[in-house]
Amino acid sequence: MSTVLDEQVPEAMNWSTENCTISRIMEILGDKWTFHVLRELFVGVRRFEDIRSRAGIPRQMLTERLAGLIERGLIRRHPYRLAGQRERSEYRLTTAGLDLYPVLVAMIQWGDQYLPLAAGPPIEPRHRGECGERVTVTMHCEAGHEPAPREVAMLPGPGAERRQ
Repeated sequence: MSTVLDEQVPEAMNWSTENCTISRIMEILGDKWTFHVLRELFVGVRRFEDIRSRAGIPRQMLTERLAGLIERGLIRRHPYRLAGQRERSEYRLTTAGLDLYPVLVAMIQWGDQYLPLAAGPPIEPRHRGECGERVTVTMHCEAGHEPAPREVAMLPGPGAERRQ
């Protein structure tokens, strides 16, 4: 026995995705190598050759990713010179780059839950303060509640545009 359903079109279908925040973010972060570069910077690896060798990223790819992250304001060059050598640059996160830290922690948290390794997590975000406990990411509304994912609605904001 089949059930006849009234087709309800989701409200989201009335709104354009032409100026979607996620699309704009993915233009910057939407490939594997960009997050590998950011991972290295988050753990304190700052020099080109160190990033390249640890991340296993091809030289040209790293050059392109670093340039793109600089252009978008997520990292900056910081000059350094080893004795007897030419000046070089290391790379440091800007405020905008550091603000991606919760995204990286959320990815680690998701991966540890849904793609676990038998030996346990290869990296653990830990509080550098006195407690040293594992850091997790949670959602909070501005009133301080912790809604479950199904309790969060994505509604049109002030920049939303109706579909044509």
